[in-house]
Amino acid sequence: MVWEIAQIDVRPGEEAAFEKAAAEAAPWFEDAPGCHGVRLRRGVEQPQRYWLVVEWETLEDHTVRFRNSAEFARWRELAGGYFAAPPQVDHVHDVELP
Repeated sequence: MVWEIAQIDVRPGEEAAFEKAAAEAAPWFEDAPGCHGVRLRRGVEQPQRYWLVVEWETLEDHTVRFRNSAEFARWRELAGGYFAAPPQVDHVHDVELP
């Protein structure tokens, strides 16, 4: 499994509208091939900062299949207007601890 973690800073005062857009778009992520779930986290100290966390079967499920889909374009069209800056996206995987 690979987790996409997108740090998204939202323009001040647009938090509720962004959260509504993310809720509307959640099924587009969940229905995407290789997606095992999506969550949105909001900062406590910086309430305009969000983390979109999506669990993917493979990196390519996100970077190739979803990024080249109509659903990704719809997500960016719906939510992108609330971004204060382009999202910073990282991909991570679990590390087994002894």
